[in-house]
Amino acid sequence: MRVISGKYRSRPLRSLRGMDVRPTSDRLRETLFNVLTAGNPDALAGSIWLDLFAGTGAIGIEALSRGAKEVYFVEQAAPAAEAIRANLQNLGITEGFKILQEELSRAFWRMERQHVAADVVFIDPPYRLQDAYPKTLRALADSSLVWAMSVVIAEHEKKFDPGHEFGHLRRFRHLAQGSSALSFYRLTSVADPRA
Repeated sequence: MRVISGKYRSRPLRSLRGMDVRPTSDRLRETLFNVLTAGNPDALAGSIWLDLFAGTGAIGIEALSRGAKEVYFVEQAAPAAEAIRANLQNLGITEGFKILQEELSRAFWRMERQHVAADVVFIDPPYRLQDAYPKTLRALADSSLVWAMSVVIAEHEKKFDPGHEFGHLRRFRHLAQGSSALSFYRLTSVADPRA
């Protein structure tokens, strides 16, 4: 596993053993960032990210490598949170991030109190925790963490549909690759009516 592009391009990332930590593949990560940058390598400069169920932190670290201003890594499991710290340290990243090693609802409360408004939210719970998808997407829809231009992306198994609409969040794009898929959501006021 490695950083795909940007400042830390080709640098290795540490992973963890076990099924609950399933890092996003390099190929899917590359596809995700190609969609988000759409040919503009500076598209993510200055962006604020939430990397939920962050695992090894590969997504958030990729965002930092490509110019994100700040990434909030939310990861409850101690070994995974330690892997995020180790990866950041190995890359020499000392600022532009916060690691919230706590349950999601507590992390949301904390970030809302700090008036965090994310440009990109990435959700990647262990695939076996299918209930985590609607629960997290509903919580985001009801929070102040997403705003009109936020993009919320859920990585999930291709054979599993996390859902089309959660409160004001609505899926506007679905992209499958191999056995995985990405669902993209926006607030309904800016969602593509053709979705």
